[in-house]
Amino acid sequence: MAHEPQTPLAYRAPAQQPDDDGGPRRDAHDEKSGRKRRLEYPPAPEPLPVPVMDNHTHLDFRDGLVRVDVHQAMDAAEAVGVTGAVQVGCDVASARFTIAAIEAEPRLLGAVALHPNDAARLTERGEFEDAFAQIAELARHPRVRAVGETGLDYFRTQDEAGHAAQQESFRRHIRLARELGTALQIHDRDAHDDVVRILLEEAADGGLPPHVVFHCFSGGPDLARTCAEHGWHMSFAGPVTFKANDELREALRIAPAELLLVETDAPFLTPHPHRGRPNAPYLIPLTLRGMAETRGDDVAALARAVSENTARVYGAF
Repeated sequence: MAHEPQTPLAYRAPAQQPDDDGGPRRDAHDEKSGRKRRLEYPPAPEPLPVPVMDNHTHLDFRDGLVRVDVHQAMDAAEAVGVTGAVQVGCDVASARFTIAAIEAEPRLLGAVALHPNDAARLTERGEFEDAFAQIAELARHPRVRAVGETGLDYFRTQDEAGHAAQQESFRRHIRLARELGTALQIHDRDAHDDVVRILLEEAADGGLPPHVVFHCFSGGPDLARTCAEHGWHMSFAGPVTFKANDELREALRIAPAELLLVETDAPFLTPHPHRGRPNAPYLIPLTLRGMAETRGDDVAALARAVSENTARVYGAF
């Protein structure tokens, strides 16, 4: 029977928007154009033939016209073949949400860190050490399988002092993941050269964590070759389906299948054809199918490879 696209029941808008719960929320306006986004969740895509996991999502972030809890989110995802997800907390509050979520929902694993932009702000206010100590404690939870997202963001933080604070924070997170034996999830925006430099310096001075993941991989062929050379995983999100991102698709073609992961970064980076609308783990099949088309891969074969890679990086759920 043909797939009839419908928005999952939990994501359908109520008669009126529920009261704000005070948690983090995606802006209702587009970052570049300033235009108000369409806030209805998209219809569910055709289920995948082989289950995969969402490598990176933020279920604490509100978006759209409806509040969805972690159980509803994973029920909708599982219905289309997305059987697990890594819930990412990137400040102390969202890291605490992550701990609660992974304890309540067995289809979730966790990652916790201080986002590079937050690290710069915390350093400026003299609050970094206390925040990092809390993250380091939360990272010891047995279902937290990654330190992240950490890294460098030169798009939003552009001053030299902020860059220096981000770089120091990145090094601290690398060493924490190495100490704990977890994966490392990297946020890399407009900072490829420094991210690679710091990784190689840390590798020479004590080694890297067992698995390094470039979350929402945003580089071109050169960065993909560097990642392939060092065995660093590349996690692709919705932008790989955007029309203008030819260099990103070329990087995907170069990437070895054994280093590929897939993610939503929900509620951000919704894949084509729903770009700009709210994102959620149930939309992973759109990105996975776009990846398969770009690479000329069979969808089932690519899904199987991605699933095996995810299990190797994060372990059993």
